[in-house]
This record gives sequence, C-alpha cells and structure tokens, in this order.
Amino acid sequence: MTAKPDDFVSPKPSGITRRGLIRTGIGLTGLVGVAGSGTAAYAAMEAANGLSITDYRLTPPGWRAGHRMTIAVVADLHAGGPNMGLERVRQVVDAANALSCDLTVLLGDYFATHRFITEHVTPPQWAAELARLRAPLGVYSILGNHDWWHNITGARSALEHVRIPIMENDAVLLGEPGRRFWLAGLGDQLAYRLGRGRFRGVDDLPGTLNKITTDDPVILLAHEPDIFVEVPARVSLTLSGHTHGGQIRPPLVPPFWAPSSYGARFAYGHIVEQGRHLIVSGGLGTSIVPMRLGMPPEIVRITLG
Repeated sequence: MTAKPDDFVSPKPSGITRRGLIRTGIGLTGLVGVAGSGTAAYAAMEAANGLSITDYRLTPPGWRAGHRMTIAVVADLHAGGPNMGLERVRQVVDAANALSCDLTVLLGDYFATHRFITEHVTPPQWAAELARLRAPLGVYSILGNHDWWHNITGARSALEHVRIPIMENDAVLLGEPGRRFWLAGLGDQLAYRLGRGRFRGVDDLPGTLNKITTDDPVILLAHEPDIFVEVPARVSLTLSGHTHGGQIRPPLVPPFWAPSSYGARFAYGHIVEQGRHLIVSGGLGTSIVPMRLGMPPEIVRITLG
C-alpha cells in the first residue's frame, strides 16, 4: 500500500525577471482572469519570461544543525526556443550566479525535444553557458531521461568538455573537516525506452550508497523523484526535477500532468515522508508544448542548517 505523505511544506517563492529585477512570483490570483483563447498566449509568455527564485530553509535529519550551507538547483533547462533560447540560458546562469550559493547542482534534461522548437541550442552552446556557473564547493550534474532518449552522447560530451562532473551512481565527499557531506548522484531511472510505458533505468541506488564510507550526511541527486520511496533514512535530503511541477497548473486544482508513477504525490515542492526529505524543483524549460501556467520557471535555493 502506498503511504500518504506525513507532511507537506509549501515553498516560499520570490522572483527574478529575465532582466534580473526582483519581483514577486506569480500568485494564484493573477491566474484567475486567464481564460479562453488568451490562456495559451499567457502560458507561452510565462514560460518565456517568468523566472522565480524559490527558497527552502530546513535542517533535515542527519544534517549538522550548525552547518549552514546554500544550494542552487538548476533543473530541466530544456534549452531551445521559443522559451529557452541561448540568451535566456545566459540569463538563467546569471541569475543562479547572483545567488552566490555554496554549491550548484544541475538535475538533467539540458535540451528541448518538443516539436515547437524555433531556436536550436546545441550541446556545446548550452554547456558553454553552464560552464560560467560558479560556487565555492563546485558545480555538479546528473543526466535526465531526455538526455538519454535523444542525445546522450552529445549531452555527456558537452558536460565533460566544460569539466562539469557528471554524477552517475557515484558519490563525492565535499567540504572542510567538521562540515563535510557526501554528494551522491543517481543514474537515470528511465534511460532506455522498452515500449509503451516500459523503461529500463541505469540507476543503482544500493551501489551508489555503498560508495559512502563515512557517517557524514548525504545529499542525493536523482532526476526523477519516484526513487524517493526507496531512499533510506541515511540520506538527509533528495533533490529531483523531471516533473516540471506539473507545468500546466490552473489555480486550486492538482496538476493535469505529472510524469510519475505516483501521480501528483511527488509533483512539486518539499515533501516529507516518514522523516525523509525530498525537494522537487518545478524546473525551467518545457516539455511537449512550450507553455507554463501557474508554474513559472524557477531556480531553487536551499538553505540547510
């Protein structure tokens, strides 16, 4: 039987426009009047122009209470016009750098694959922009299902060329003595499409956790959030993307579309189940159609400790 979440913590959104100006994130009241033929135009504008910084502050189990650390999460870039052209990618990188976080993580799906692309952004182009990301503890990445399905060689080569480490069933110990933690990255859970609704992943959660050799806290990167049901309490925090927060979310109703075996359970936000913590980013780009409604593109900033 699937357990229901013990708790759900709503995010606290703030916003940065594509010109870098601080503004308030789009709320539900701003969507109530969007109807009829104007909805599609509004959703296209939200995907192309909105950019929120969503803040989470927590001290998850296993994390040292006095160890303050910030993480910038860039998920589901899906580079490619009309809503994520090269200039837009530059603005995302600038916004992430402006947060001055200790660590930056990239959660996969780096290029657009929908049929409405108006500007092709090649892997070397988006990777060159991501190479400008700066963080004292480094910039680390994982790969997503779209990377695997459409151009895994190009995505992997582009990240390796700009020397952004790809965490694939691997773990690295970061930080200074007394403030160390493990950053672990999981292989994609949907890497190979076997047929309608059937996939074979390259994820190895037990093997990844076996590489952790000290009792320091663990942060796990997993593109799809579904693995969370198997993540042990040993992991302080799991970070995921993939769902786009539903991407099309009219006010006051659950998301119409959440690409997860668990429906809307892991669609978005800070989920706490049985004392284990998961944060799912709404991501930046789009899939299927270049539109967002009620779920503006976001960079997540997490403050631990």
